[in-house]
Amino acid sequence: MTRVLLAAAVLAAVGVGVWGLFLRSSDHGHPLLVGALEDAVKWPDPKTADERVALASQADFDALDITTLWTPGQTEPDPGELMILRNVAASTSRRHIRLLITIYAPRPRYAPISDDQQDEYARYLATLARDLPSVRDFAVWNEPNLNTFWLYQFDEAGKDIAAPAYASLLARSYDALKAVSPKIRVFGGSLAPRGADNPESSRHTQSPTAFIRDLGRAYRESGRTKPIMDVFALHPYLARSSLPPTQTNMGTSIGIADYDKLVRFLGRAFDGTAQKGSKLAVAYTEYGIQTKIPESAQGPYTNLQSPLGDDAVSEETQARYYTQALELAACQPTVIAVFFFHLFDEADLNRWQSGPYYADTKPKSSLEPIRKAAEKAREGKLATCS
Repeated sequence: MTRVLLAAAVLAAVGVGVWGLFLRSSDHGHPLLVGALEDAVKWPDPKTADERVALASQADFDALDITTLWTPGQTEPDPGELMILRNVAASTSRRHIRLLITIYAPRPRYAPISDDQQDEYARYLATLARDLPSVRDFAVWNEPNLNTFWLYQFDEAGKDIAAPAYASLLARSYDALKAVSPKIRVFGGSLAPRGADNPESSRHTQSPTAFIRDLGRAYRESGRTKPIMDVFALHPYLARSSLPPTQTNMGTSIGIADYDKLVRFLGRAFDGTAQKGSKLAVAYTEYGIQTKIPESAQGPYTNLQSPLGDDAVSEETQARYYTQALELAACQPTVIAVFFFHLFDEADLNRWQSGPYYADTKPKSSLEPIRKAAEKAREGKLATCS
């Protein structure tokens, strides 16, 4: 089966919720979409944007995730931003790459809490969907369980107020996007893998398990009789790049190897309602392993003495861990996609160096084994599942 037909079969099956159409009972696991979250493909020059997207194709990725920013009061994208998004959408469409757009705010205090703000955000998503008809995947916010992206996590009594507000935002966004096209897939969650669940701390964060629990409670209490998402997104980073994806987490954190825990919490939250829970499609929309930058490749990098890369691993280890991540996901029945963070390294070592390409877009030695793993994962031939 070609890349196009396979991706179409996977996505069509998920869209109608009929998993049997594409999940094969196979020793080699089921097919996956494999991609990267990468804003460095966003360029006002369509030729440059296409050249960057082409590098995703060379990695045998058939999906990309890009972000765009919303601010309160905004119901349509800035013309300049829309032009950039159209460049990426045109290039990914030509190359048969599935494009996911994640929409959040540049400041955590802008997280939409009031009815008016949530309506504005939903209208913004609907406008994007109409302006970009080839795009059929939209993610509602980014890591709403962290005050880095959603400021108000708890009220004065220590009660979770972020999850109920986010449930409301998901519902409005779902309805607005489905009104544009029922074929659009709404990604909800996009949760960080860990959190403190401590309203007394100086930084308010919530674990994914607590957030899913409260999201389900808010949904049930709303009395809604329609879903609020088609896909649940998770960012299953481990605490250090040196840890393999096979590492499980005790307690409330969730990584790729904690799939059973994730499904269990989704089931408790939503099973028995109009929103799928234990059978909800899952996408790992951010997962990254940082690599050490060899001296010969350090030219475009800055802040070379940054301690943030102290946990970086060799390129060989990165390739092995990315392959293991795909192998795990291919054996997890409801998982449909894995997005690596990033496609290209960020040049500032105070940030993230986890792509199969260096910051100047030259390939790392990890690219070829990652490409081979992506190809096999896409074809459902990567994993040996028990």
